[in-house]
Amino acid sequence: MSEVQRIRFSRLKVLALIALFALPLLVAWSMITFRVGIPEQRTAHGELAPDLPALAAWPLAGAPAAELMGDWVLAFDCGEGCEALADQWWRLHRALGREAPRVSRLRVGGEAPALPGERVVAWTERPAWHGPDRLWVLDPQGLPVLAYGPEASPRDVLDDVNRLLRMNPEVVPREGRPLAGR
Repeated sequence: MSEVQRIRFSRLKVLALIALFALPLLVAWSMITFRVGIPEQRTAHGELAPDLPALAAWPLAGAPAAELMGDWVLAFDCGEGCEALADQWWRLHRALGREAPRVSRLRVGGEAPALPGERVVAWTERPAWHGPDRLWVLDPQGLPVLAYGPEASPRDVLDDVNRLLRMNPEVVPREGRPLAGR
């Protein structure tokens, strides 16, 4: 191989290496610019609930926000089918398996006694965003993340809660500092 051919071959290798690293950037830029290959649908089954107030601002008797701080919360408003609904969400909580200790249940209203691991409170006044048999998923800081109507499938809620717990791993406490709400 002559010296000229060797220089050309070296230049081709450098250009191929540059193209190898530039091509993914070019593909990503074109996907974003032309909206090709980007999913349009949502992954959550519930409705996003950014307009709802934090749990501490809910008009509840007993102020459960401080006790539940640090846990994900399944808060549901009992309506007509309160006992069946409470049992349904208790079963969902159990279905979380090893992640279940990271989640607390808050039932608002209802005459039935509390199920294991459930905190029962009552509305002091019904807010405008209230709805019977609705379920809200709140993050560890008490902010509503998702809302579900009475027709929500427990399987869909379980999928969403599992996804939230998987995407937000538990924070390991430093020595001598317990986790809030535990």
